[in-house]
Amino acid sequence: MILEDYRPKGYILGKEIGSIMDSDDLDRNPLFRGFSPQELDLLRPLFIPCEYHSGTVLFEQGDPAEFFYIVTAGEVAIQFKPEDDQAIILTHIRPGGIVGWSAVIGRSRYTSAAFCTKFTRLLRVSGADLQALGTDHPETCNRFIDRLAEVVAQRKLKTNFPVVEFLENGLRNGTH
Repeated sequence: MILEDYRPKGYILGKEIGSIMDSDDLDRNPLFRGFSPQELDLLRPLFIPCEYHSGTVLFEQGDPAEFFYIVTAGEVAIQFKPEDDQAIILTHIRPGGIVGWSAVIGRSRYTSAAFCTKFTRLLRVSGADLQALGTDHPETCNRFIDRLAEVVAQRKLKTNFPVVEFLENGLRNGTH
């Protein structure tokens, strides 16, 4: 489906709604299932709750891959623009899904664009902060990688895509 004109032009500012999330935000999210209270305490300050209106562009294709997002409410569209064709909507990410995983796997730039299709709540974390977590607390980071790999693998089809190694290499090598 070619929907280049569907995505709003320009950036609409969103807002951070807190510097440290409510403990329930992580506890309710399936991505953090199985983490100990101590591990959640390490992760909680890294994730910034944000709210964005419909039309907010989270990042453009080719932007520096800085942040990783977890959708907690609303919807984010992922759009790809081939060099020789019109932009297409690849998928819509709904609550529980992730956006911007280029920031985690060591890519320097986002390979697609992401924008909110309705009012959306997200948890945002810096790829650099996740890398630091891997240095300071490797067991917690490895558990996060494993959980993230499950989500990414579901989105990358049912192939032999080496998701865990891909994520581990990005975080360990710090190739942003």
